[in-house]
Amino acid sequence: MNITFRQLRLFLALADTGSVSAAAKLMHVTQPTASMQLKEVTQSVGLPLYEVVSKKIHLTAVGQELAVTARTMAQAWDVFEHNVDATKGLSRGKLRVSVVSTAKYFMPRLIGSFCKRYPEIDVALQILNRDGVVQRLRDNLDDLYIMSMPPVDMDLGDEIFMPNPIVLIAATQDPLTKRKAVPWGELTERRFILREKGSGTRMTGDQYFRKLKFRPDIRLELGSNEAIKESVAGGLGLGVVSRHALHGLEKEHGVKVVDMAGFPLPSAWHIVHPASKKLSPLALAFKQHLIQSVTRQSTLKMN
Repeated sequence: MNITFRQLRLFLALADTGSVSAAAKLMHVTQPTASMQLKEVTQSVGLPLYEVVSKKIHLTAVGQELAVTARTMAQAWDVFEHNVDATKGLSRGKLRVSVVSTAKYFMPRLIGSFCKRYPEIDVALQILNRDGVVQRLRDNLDDLYIMSMPPVDMDLGDEIFMPNPIVLIAATQDPLTKRKAVPWGELTERRFILREKGSGTRMTGDQYFRKLKFRPDIRLELGSNEAIKESVAGGLGLGVVSRHALHGLEKEHGVKVVDMAGFPLPSAWHIVHPASKKLSPLALAFKQHLIQSVTRQSTLKMN
């Protein structure tokens, strides 16, 4: 086969975007040029690599295999480039990070301080629900992944870098917010507003409920912390969220943390990546930056 590395990157862009025009834009070429290059790749392989169904690109089995191969090659080349840049002083490069949605309350600031230190570094940040981040982890699409409940069925490099306390919240006018050590027996008649099944916060809460043999009366399951806070503030029920969703405060935007027996639930933020993945110097530098930044903040709070 006679396929250039640039053609492989173009095919990878097609696999990621599902569109010839989007792949062309990503690779900074015209659509006719992209179409011609992709046709040459298909001819070189000798088998169909994709088909168009309802105006959307769908990879064939061979195309999917080629995408995996191309991604492996591209990532290996990126590591080489990062190693060269590190030898020159880590002056440039691109970092890809995926984080679960609750991490959006603190990750942009940590990324911002990293970019101030390395102004020529480009960061591609994906903010998704846990299922989305886990899928990107399985597909090995990014350098690092931030989540609170890493999948247990994968061989991972995993390091905890920050606590993620899970709290119970009520509307600020709710009588529960004025009491101490509220027992669970008093909540049997209360309605609950929880994150969607599969989220790290929901998984932590469900584990605790099972331990107590407590079955919450769920009124709503919502996909965002903002929606939960608004619903709780409106008096629709009690919520279970990460304290980071309250910007680290006891009281925020019409809701307040309830002093509940057993709460806050212990949880933590993890930095993960496939165990077999060799991290680039840039990814290693960012990982170290996260750990040092959180340690420094904790030291300042203690003082």
